[in-house]
Amino acid sequence: MSLTQERYEKWVNHPNLDARYKDVLENMNEEEKNDAFYTLIEFGTAGMRGLLGPGTNRINIHTIRKATQGYANYIIAAGKEACEKGIAIGYDNRHMSREFAFDCADLLAKNNIRSYVFESLRPTPELSFAVRHLGCFGGIMITASHNPKEYNGYKLYDDKGCQLIPSLAAQVIDQVNAIEDELAIDANCTEEQKKLITVIGKDVDEEYYKNVLSIQLNPDVNKDIKIVFSPEHGTANIPVQEVYKRAGYTCIPVEEQCTPDPDFSNTPTPNPEQPGAYELALEYAKKNDADLILVCDPDADRMGVGVKHNGEYVVLTGNQSGSVEIEYICSQLTKQNKMPENPVMFNTVVTSDLGEKVAADYGVTTEKTLTGFKFIGEKVAKYEVTHEKNYVFGYEESYGSLIKPFVRDKDAPQACLMLAEACAYYKKEGKDLVDVLDSLYDRHGTYEESQVALTLSGEAGANRIKEILANLRKDSPAEIGGTKVVKSEDYKECVIKEGDKVTELTGFTKSDVLKYYLEDGSWIAVRPSGTEPKCKFYYCIKGASKEDAHNKTVHFQQAMKELTQS
Repeated sequence: MSLTQERYEKWVNHPNLDARYKDVLENMNEEEKNDAFYTLIEFGTAGMRGLLGPGTNRINIHTIRKATQGYANYIIAAGKEACEKGIAIGYDNRHMSREFAFDCADLLAKNNIRSYVFESLRPTPELSFAVRHLGCFGGIMITASHNPKEYNGYKLYDDKGCQLIPSLAAQVIDQVNAIEDELAIDANCTEEQKKLITVIGKDVDEEYYKNVLSIQLNPDVNKDIKIVFSPEHGTANIPVQEVYKRAGYTCIPVEEQCTPDPDFSNTPTPNPEQPGAYELALEYAKKNDADLILVCDPDADRMGVGVKHNGEYVVLTGNQSGSVEIEYICSQLTKQNKMPENPVMFNTVVTSDLGEKVAADYGVTTEKTLTGFKFIGEKVAKYEVTHEKNYVFGYEESYGSLIKPFVRDKDAPQACLMLAEACAYYKKEGKDLVDVLDSLYDRHGTYEESQVALTLSGEAGANRIKEILANLRKDSPAEIGGTKVVKSEDYKECVIKEGDKVTELTGFTKSDVLKYYLEDGSWIAVRPSGTEPKCKFYYCIKGASKEDAHNKTVHFQQAMKELTQS
């Protein structure tokens, strides 16, 4: 009997199997069994994310309990004070999110660990805030972020409200992996232990809103703009509308997408990186002659942007909206003599060069991290202690940014408020946000940034992704699409190659990322997704004009497709 079949038989016949999974397991075909049981769902440095359903390679009550018991063992090992400080728990609108969250609280209570669970769905950044505000030892967020409706996930936070960095995550992973039978774990705590669970809500909301409102640089700006806003059925609905109301902005919600629907019934996709997320919002914008479209993902850590420009609506990339945010924030801090000494901005190794050039124009240095906002949070925590540098901004290319670090994760409500203010500020100068972006191209060079994701599901897909990266390492390209590669960085092997010269790449945790710098000032990066069955290709292409940059992007994308298919 294969290991896959053994796992299946164990589950389908186990007396502790949750009753809702029995019929699903008994009706699985061989292909479904293999995908659900061929491996154990990975509890990695980003927690867990996967398809909902029964199986060792799925998100379900049993794999969630295994993760939570491992986390509980980690908390207990940290000592009595850690158990008493407790864990804040948040959750989004997805199927089973609320059930998972309260089950986590019960299991922690069974382990004599205090918890604070939100009464209803809340944004990921508010969970990060709650950890800090309540003085907790850590946090759990039940969310699959921007993934399709079939997914859910589990993220862990430290006492600073930051997702666990690799060194801490490794300790939890060891505890999780030491648990052999996830089906043997139950969350039945006593009535006395139940008293360790506190349900939280409006008090924490109020403090979070106050902090979000504190980011305004020009609170008295003329707010004569119309904003169409969609939470994509997720957690951003109430907080963003409440912040806008208090700040005095006119917000037109996409009503059909304001219900917390786990099936995302009225949107083609909840992912702001995909055009379908904007379809209904664009209809609203045209009908209401809106200045700005803002779309948040379900757990409200990412924000997509559409701008009315010359009578048409232009959807910005995360790199573009991030660069506009940097320009506005830095220009206003400078104008108001509020720029701190030794200012620093953080972004990632797959984020566009444009933002770094904008920041440098205002004397702000940029430090790069690997993909994952936990690395930016780690940098914030470091300088909070050393005071060597002062935080100004942090962002990723994937539509996530953080204005003020009272939160230690991407924060869409903050970003929504700042983009609204920037839009209002520039409107009184006769400009829209695309005009601002174009002025940045004039000053710093024209870039087109894009991402192509190759989806490769299942065991065969996972092996193919590994093969693509292995082949690129084995035969490192000397040129891509006829343009010379002048330098490459390998974040797994920790080396930089420039011609025949090889030097050590330092300052990063080892990660399966390759980055190629081209002779024309462009770069291309490749990495497997940490949360989806995808191999991602990132392009930052420099051109003499928008048209030139676009044509070169198409050319380089085709070249990489041919290179990785050979």
